[in-house]
Amino acid sequence: MQFSRKRKVFSSAQVEYGHCLQLYGQPPLENITLAEFETFAVERLKLLKTVENLGVSFVKGSEDYQKKLSSEITNLNFPYKTEANDDRKQLTGPTEYEKRRKDHISHFILRLAYCQTEDLRRWFIQQEMDLFRHRFSDLPPKYKTEFLHRNDLQYDTISPDEKEGLMEKLVSSTYTVSGATVKEQDFYKVPFQDALDLVRLRKVFLRQGYAYIPHQDIVTIVLNDFRTRLSKALALTARSLPVVQSDERLQPLLSHLSHAYVGQDYSIQKNIGKVSLEQIDPLSAKSFPLCMRQLHRALREQHHLRHGGRMQYGLFLKGIGLTLDQALQFWRAEFVKGKVDADKFDKAYAYSIRHMFGKEGKRTDYTPYSCMKVILSNPPSQGDYQGCPFRHSDPELLKQKLQSYKVSQAGILQILELVKGMHYQLACQKYFELTHNIEDAGFSLNHPNQYFAESQRLLTGGKEVKREADAPPPRGGQSVRAPDALQDKPANPKQASAEITEDLDSLFQDD
Repeated sequence: MQFSRKRKVFSSAQVEYGHCLQLYGQPPLENITLAEFETFAVERLKLLKTVENLGVSFVKGSEDYQKKLSSEITNLNFPYKTEANDDRKQLTGPTEYEKRRKDHISHFILRLAYCQTEDLRRWFIQQEMDLFRHRFSDLPPKYKTEFLHRNDLQYDTISPDEKEGLMEKLVSSTYTVSGATVKEQDFYKVPFQDALDLVRLRKVFLRQGYAYIPHQDIVTIVLNDFRTRLSKALALTARSLPVVQSDERLQPLLSHLSHAYVGQDYSIQKNIGKVSLEQIDPLSAKSFPLCMRQLHRALREQHHLRHGGRMQYGLFLKGIGLTLDQALQFWRAEFVKGKVDADKFDKAYAYSIRHMFGKEGKRTDYTPYSCMKVILSNPPSQGDYQGCPFRHSDPELLKQKLQSYKVSQAGILQILELVKGMHYQLACQKYFELTHNIEDAGFSLNHPNQYFAESQRLLTGGKEVKREADAPPPRGGQSVRAPDALQDKPANPKQASAEITEDLDSLFQDD
């Protein structure tokens, strides 16, 4: 049964969401619609993606980092420090209550989606910790104290007399404080094992197994507690996941969220027919992301791609503007150079290409793979060329590949450092900047077709992609367009990418 708004606002708001920040100790118990379930999850995912991108683009805690992250939190309507004031009457209004409710529910939804593998759990914990650090650090001191009390984090403050007696040692061992600031703020006496990060950096005074933490650094202690709780909670969630996945309504949503793309839908081809087959080779060198450049090169050299490569590259080419006829010409011309004759191509491969364009089977408009789809899909095996080179390549092989594409040594080191930190999309974004000779790409990379579009925008000064040479029509003036029966409008392009590619993946598993 779904709670009425009146009941939620007047009986539970102050108890459940009395503070703008949570440790997410208790799961939500109310009923929500599937539409709300997906909306909440996608909006939190957008926020965590922003946290990840800003964490590499800026120094964490810097003015630019704080400003941009604060803006994103506000734009997505999550609770923030500006709403944590003495006017508690605001909680009786739907706006602030709904923000805190969304924060609570969306966190638990993404727990379900990101508990499935070690990589997903690691990524989720890191972004949630960075978000929590930012929100907690920006709270006024009294609200930090209130948060500690609400969550039973009752660290003992030392008495004024003890503080006075330790004044010299506190000042000398805590470089961010002076004698004046020691008198003005509380110091917490915490078991040293709860403050290992501060101890490691020699930022606190240690005495008889206790660390003396200034109020401004208590965030480190709270973060350790938050990380421990979240890590244990994700492990427990993973155990119960089979029960949740048995619900046919939730299973596809959760599977989609773990590698969801939340940007532009590139199944809508704005430049359809404006890219000629003759342009593909030069465009691959100038404007293809490394994953697609790798697939294109393999196709040209091997005259064949296995199923996974055809799916990844074929949908990308569709997204940059190839028509169905162009795609059939492109793949047929390349395959017949190898071990596949034209008759075998028409029987074994042409159907899958038409299906990819929504002209066979369910006539679904299949969407190109996003970066997360490419990164989190099954890794390529021997003889495969699909996947993300930054995620799936050996670092030494990746280094050699980048050198062959004339990336500078300093740039290669920057990319490898991002790869080491598992920031694969940011590594690709750095590759974009280095190959386009710019300091800042000015966008957050989430999709191979986004890479292509941004590259073309930069190289053409914002003009649309134009055909340099049209393929000559067949003799007799016959049009090369597909028959009218194949020119019908595509299905709804807003279908979830996980759902619309699953059917195609299951149809064609040949090599």
